[in-house]
Amino acid sequence: MSLASRLLGLPDIAPQALLRLIDAGEVAAVLDVNPLRSWLSARVPGAKHLDPGFFTAKDLPEDKASRLVFYCANTRCTAGPFAARRARAMGYAQAAVMARGIAGWIAAGLPTEAGEGQAAAQSRGHNT
Repeated sequence: MSLASRLLGLPDIAPQALLRLIDAGEVAAVLDVNPLRSWLSARVPGAKHLDPGFFTAKDLPEDKASRLVFYCANTRCTAGPFAARRARAMGYAQAAVMARGIAGWIAAGLPTEAGEGQAAAQSRGHNT
């Protein structure tokens, strides 16, 4: 768990646990708040890229009861926890963090995606 996640009172989901939730269809959205170049090079499969300082509720699932998982680079990165806190302030009570970030996901040997995708086009111009 990152210090930021702990201080903000956010649930921390381990990479392996997130994969199980994704496989079970129990996560509405996985949200990568790393810089776009990082998202393009490696991300959790299906993760949508968001600029942590500029996303709005329109960028998130309509159902505010949805389980959202935010992540950034690693346990020292604060973008994921602050984005999750921001989502909670928008009414998403089930916003959580994968505090180990993409570095922890890769270290666990879990699959990644890379390259252009639908979210890359939506995110272009922000957080590059």
